[in-house]
Amino acid sequence: MTETTTSTGALFEQEWREWRAGWEQFLTQPFGWLAVTSTTWVEPEPGHYPGLPGLWWQEGDELHIDPQGLAMSYGGESFTTVRALNLSDAPDDVRITARDLQIGVTYRDQYLLVVYDPRALARTGFRGVPTYAPDPRWVLEGRFEAHGAAKTVSLDSVGTDSHTYASPGIVRFAHAGQEHTLVLTSSANGMATVFSDTTSGDTTYGAGRSLTIPKPDRNGTVVLDFNRALNLPCAFNDVPVCPVAPPQNRLPFAVEAGEKTPPDSPA
Repeated sequence: MTETTTSTGALFEQEWREWRAGWEQFLTQPFGWLAVTSTTWVEPEPGHYPGLPGLWWQEGDELHIDPQGLAMSYGGESFTTVRALNLSDAPDDVRITARDLQIGVTYRDQYLLVVYDPRALARTGFRGVPTYAPDPRWVLEGRFEAHGAAKTVSLDSVGTDSHTYASPGIVRFAHAGQEHTLVLTSSANGMATVFSDTTSGDTTYGAGRSLTIPKPDRNGTVVLDFNRALNLPCAFNDVPVCPVAPPQNRLPFAVEAGEKTPPDSPA
């Protein structure tokens, strides 16, 4: 091994460790994934739900909230009386604040409420996430192929029904001389994919892992760095709702890179 190769490998590992430190800081933020304590689908009739102050119900596309005297806030505005919000076109997981809690709201024809509590045991008792050692051999080149027209993909979910996601296209890549294809979904950071492989349910989370796909270059080339494959939120506790890798994203080989199953995973 030459000195240049050694230096390149050391830089790769250093950059990966810096990225890992930032990711685990994101995980342990007060109102992040590890702070989730409950999820609730809102019903048409006003009702109290576990872990949620006030009354909540749905009428058409509107979410109705009766704080019952408690000060809540949404979009920087505080309210203590009944408020109707139409969040059907809002981004997923918009937040309402109630005391020291945050309630994430996502619309899927029915409103889903996710309670974030900084005192959640998954957060306060966080012991890190095991990973495979970083390996440059798991940085693969792929080719992005955009769909000719707007397209969606339906993904099953852990703990609930399937949901539809916008799909910008697919990516083709080669491993061990064989071509493979991953269906992509749109994400806040551009593109992502949920995949599984032969480590799923063994050393990695059974439902699959996620991988962010960077923007392709002018030739459609993308980089798939499987060292940055991440667990889904439901790998940390059995409360969040997570997509499952679709059949076309179930890779027939072991991706021994990225995050492994968390030590206290419910799965």
